[in-house]
Amino acid sequence: MKRYGFIFARGGSKGVPGKNIRPLGGKPLIAHAIDIGRASGLLDDIIVSTDSKEIAVVARQYGARTPFLRPAELAQDNSPEWKAWQHAVSWLYEHGEPFDVFVSLPATAPLRLPEDVATCIKTFEEGNCDLVVTCSPAQRHPMFNIYRLDDEGYAHVYAPANPPIIRRQDAPEAFDGTTMVYVSCPRYILNNPGLWSGKVKAVPFPRERALDIDDEQDFMFAEILLSKRGVHHA
Repeated sequence: MKRYGFIFARGGSKGVPGKNIRPLGGKPLIAHAIDIGRASGLLDDIIVSTDSKEIAVVARQYGARTPFLRPAELAQDNSPEWKAWQHAVSWLYEHGEPFDVFVSLPATAPLRLPEDVATCIKTFEEGNCDLVVTCSPAQRHPMFNIYRLDDEGYAHVYAPANPPIIRRQDAPEAFDGTTMVYVSCPRYILNNPGLWSGKVKAVPFPRERALDIDDEQDFMFAEILLSKRGVHHA
């Protein structure tokens, strides 16, 4: 069973310029994903797909492989990451590197732990699913405090229960999707148009490990949480 880890890190980031190689806890953001992937002990290789030569240099410095540069058309603001997944898998197969398990470790989720990666891989390899995603307990519940607004500006509960649920504790659990880990296989990725085309399992993790860095405030939170773990600036 050959397992490959992938990090998809394009150069353009409007929310936080240079985000993927910006220092966090004393090392570039992308280095956290590389180190956690390696520390899981389950990945045979870690490959970075990027359109940026600068990101590629940093990735190699931290032990990842960059066998190709991602085409510019797959690295735009509106480029579906699924297409980048398909490109990476196709490239490896076309260059004589077949593998069995695909593990995506987004660079923007630096607070996951090695055992989180291992748990997701184990869930996928136990079978009966095409893809594994991660989630955390929802901060807002659609039956209570997520609203939609009609054309006249009136608010309506987004997913009201019928009959109504009086106590929040009686509502079914709800989860936020997170970007910690994705696990699938090359066949599924190449032969389907997106994540939700098949049977998808979700593994829940605590919110404090699921932070997805999208703006300056997220960087600030990540620094605080890493410092609480004892990760200090180099």
